[in-house]
Amino acid sequence: MSAPRLDSDDEIEQLPPDIAAKARALLKSLVRPHLPMVIFLAVIVVLTAVLLVIGPVFIADALDKGIPAAIDGDLAPLIRAVTLFVASALGSAILAFTSTRLVGITAQKILFTLRERMVTHVQRLDLGYHEKSTSGRLVSRQTSDMESVQQFLSYSLFETALALLQMSFIAVTLIVLDVPLAVVVFAGFVPLFFITKAANSTQRSAYRRTRTSIAKVIVHFVETMGGIRAVQAYRRQPERRGTLSDQDTRYRDANTDALRGVAWFAGWTRLIGNVTQTVIIVVGAWLVIEGWTQIGVLAAFILYLRRFYGPLDELVQAFNLYQSASAALEKIAAVLDTDPEVVAPENPQMLPTHGEESADSASSAAESAAGSGRALDLEAVRFAYADGPDVIPRFDLHIPAGQIVALVGATGAGKSTLVKLVTRFYDPSDGRVSLDEVDLRDLDDEQLRSSVVMVTQESFLFAGTIADNIRIGNPEAGDEEVLAAARAVGLDAYIRRLPDGYATDVKKRGGRLSSGQRQLVSFARVFLADPDVVVLDEATAHLDIPSERLVQNALATVLEGRTAIIIAHRLSTVEIADRVLVMEAGRIVEDGTPDELISGTGRFAQLHQAWRDSLV
Repeated sequence: MSAPRLDSDDEIEQLPPDIAAKARALLKSLVRPHLPMVIFLAVIVVLTAVLLVIGPVFIADALDKGIPAAIDGDLAPLIRAVTLFVASALGSAILAFTSTRLVGITAQKILFTLRERMVTHVQRLDLGYHEKSTSGRLVSRQTSDMESVQQFLSYSLFETALALLQMSFIAVTLIVLDVPLAVVVFAGFVPLFFITKAANSTQRSAYRRTRTSIAKVIVHFVETMGGIRAVQAYRRQPERRGTLSDQDTRYRDANTDALRGVAWFAGWTRLIGNVTQTVIIVVGAWLVIEGWTQIGVLAAFILYLRRFYGPLDELVQAFNLYQSASAALEKIAAVLDTDPEVVAPENPQMLPTHGEESADSASSAAESAAGSGRALDLEAVRFAYADGPDVIPRFDLHIPAGQIVALVGATGAGKSTLVKLVTRFYDPSDGRVSLDEVDLRDLDDEQLRSSVVMVTQESFLFAGTIADNIRIGNPEAGDEEVLAAARAVGLDAYIRRLPDGYATDVKKRGGRLSSGQRQLVSFARVFLADPDVVVLDEATAHLDIPSERLVQNALATVLEGRTAIIIAHRLSTVEIADRVLVMEAGRIVEDGTPDELISGTGRFAQLHQAWRDSLV
């Protein structure tokens, strides 16, 4: 029987075998800049533990020396013991307050750095990663997983360190007070060691399941809310609610298993503690009766046992948060450990200035004279997604500077893949893509993004004003430049009719604007960016006929002299092109001017005739 097929989300969620070591390395890198503060906090923790542990010693001294001396009329030993006990209690309280505050501040600084590192790295990851992963899963890494790490660092780390030190100091003190009673206490460590070891392995697995389960809940919720129009339009609420219920059930079961393990661990530790205390009382009473130890020592032992096993209860809770935080940090480390497939060059090159002649191309000067565009070349390019079949077989294409090229073909012909290579969202599997003879893999990324701009049919708008969304094309642009860009796409008249004009809030995802208006805003961004190469990936798909004609007129003016690649199912958009490429199965099957291909008998002529017939 074949193994079940994993979907892309499950594949992304798989963790490498050394992820625990990578998570520890990540934590060390986050703590390293704060090492002086960490050392200072460690000193405070040690002092706090000493003050907490030393208290029962003063009580034993008061019982064995202070009270007998007071009976004889000398109150000094008793006063000294009580004073030292009160001073140690106050000192430990002050140190605990100081350390808790400093730990919280340091933890927030570490989490701030981790969040920034996460956002920066995710934005660096290539388009292929984001197409395989989901925004919901990344939201889970940035929210619930970060919260788990924050809870442990802010609230449990100090208590855990204090409890461990306190138990260590108590162990030493017990040996100093009475060796036989100390041996009885330490005998309880043997079963406690094996219980802790077993709980550690089972709890780590359980909490990994909780992090995976909550991620799937968030993924489904984000997807449902993102597609709420389709959900409501097709009345899919029960189905989406049912799926969310299934995911919630898995999350509940994973948490139940984790908490069951915590309860099991807590129950056994408390049982061992209670049994040990009972044995100490019995054995200690016998030792006092036989005169082999003093009543004050027995009282100190009982107090120490309460302080010894009291931290164990705190450690159980801290252990719970530690396992959750460890699993969460592993998930975060897995994202940060992902290397982008499209990497920045170590020694980036710059594009030649316009008009600069190349010794390797006799036509370079002539092409530069055509305008501000740049020449695009695809040389022996082959591309396949992951281990799949070739989407684009061996491919050669030369687009002179300033030429407007239209890509036409059926869905799946390779048009969008081609422009993703041109914009370097992907690198070719073989061959090279160059801009003015500079390989895109060697080109400075900032110059690449300023020279090549792509407009998709998504036309994503961010929450904010219309002016802010247009200004994304050039954040340094002034108001007049924003107005000029809006006028160029025919959007200015509509914007001025709005109550707040260019200061109008477009709302979430640009919901205040129609799909056509959102697309016009994205065109205005391009005009404001003033790139050398413009790629339009079905960018007029959501425009009505009047708006499309308006945009075509604007494009004809703005694209003049620039290099442009236009993908369009609407053949009317092709009219402004200098050249038409018809693609099929990743290959160019026709290449010529629109008039040449329309007058022929090939595929484009058939497509054009079918389009004309649809208008009748």
